Amino acid sequence: MPTPIRLAKYVADLAHCSRIEAEQYIKNGWVSVDGRVSEDPALPVLGNTVVLDAAAQLEAIEPATVLLHKPAGYDTISGRNMAAALVQAGNHWPEDPSGVRVLERHLQRLTPLVPLDAEASGLMVLTQDGRVWRRLTEDGDAIEQEFVVEVSGNIAPYGLRKLNHGLHYNGRALPPCKVSWQNEIRLRFALKGVQGGQLRDMCAQVGLNVVAIRRLRIGKVALAKMPVGLWRYLPVGERF
Repeated sequence: MPTPIRLAKYVADLAHCSRIEAEQYIKNGWVSVDGRVSEDPALPVLGNTVVLDAAAQLEAIEPATVLLHKPAGYDTISGRNMAAALVQAGNHWPEDPSGVRVLERHLQRLTPLVPLDAEASGLMVLTQDGRVWRRLTEDGDAIEQEFVVEVSGNIAPYGLRKLNHGLHYNGRALPPCKVSWQNEIRLRFALKGVQGGQLRDMCAQVGLNVVAIRRLRIGKVALAKMPVGLWRYLPVGERF
């Protein structure tokens, strides 16, 4: 009776390459078994249809950075209802402009960065890339974030001026920021070093109740038109 063999050995024979190169092809998502991509070099095959993509390359795959449109009610860094659980192949934005192929390895060991309040929605970053981790942690307070905040109530006299400069939070004076009306019920905030609960507290100090908060941008990277609950890749070369 025939004995199954490891996928890596089959691909090495198929492509006339070394076992190490075959494993690289497989891990990089270039090999399909019965029409489905397999990233497991140890997968046993026997009588299966194994295909090596004609565009296959041996270059190492870059660690992934994922941008998620976090829905309200999900936790970012810690908690019981982690937004990271939404980063699944089925939630990948079909209009992702990055051109990066979705690989199972990209969806593992992702570290969430740049906290966002659970009740807020908007842009969230998760990464496997140490360079991105360092940028958003070590330089995080120097990177501007942009939010749109829906409010209700009547703003206090000189309230907009105070929002821009003149408020305190957690016992400390807040640095100047940029706040303007987007329309009758929405304020746009652009600020650095934002802390948990800060936007809600700032609005309360000038007589406004917060209805919803959405983060639009972190540094140079914007949420754009990506729908709630979906994710896309940060394109290679794009920086925060």
